[in-house]
Amino acid sequence: MSKLTLSTEGDRFVVVTRRFAAPPEMVFRAHTDPELIKQWLLGPDGWTMPVCVSEARVGGKIRYEWTDGKGGGFHLTGEYVELSPFSKIVHIERMHLPDPTPDNHVETRFEADGAGTLMTMRMTLPSAETRAAMLATGMEHGMEASYARLEKLPWPVQPAG
Repeated sequence: MSKLTLSTEGDRFVVVTRRFAAPPEMVFRAHTDPELIKQWLLGPDGWTMPVCVSEARVGGKIRYEWTDGKGGGFHLTGEYVELSPFSKIVHIERMHLPDPTPDNHVETRFEADGAGTLMTMRMTLPSAETRAAMLATGMEHGMEASYARLEKLPWPVQPAG
């Protein structure tokens, strides 16, 4: 059973919620520390992230490159707009498939929820067509697999190496 809930609002919004058995500080750090991101933000099984840039500061760059190990892959670029440790991240991202998609504005909130964290991610897409295309990629399955990996990181999370 999935712990992830994905819903749509209006014609341009996607809202994802997920609970984690870790405090907000740790879940926030897992979303900003490049060594941690490379351990869990991989989508479906078999994919890796050989390049991960996460300059966690306002104006800082984001670049994630994924590969399936069989010659397939894609990347994402973006920048941080706002960071409120350990409660909120706002960033802009574009997928390169290979051409860049229009900007996706993403606000992710981390709220203490009992002994854990409730994460709420709200994506604002440029159009209904962009949202439909994004949802058609199977992103929900990839997000579920990634967040299941995040949940399995040893808490408190430690950077690799």
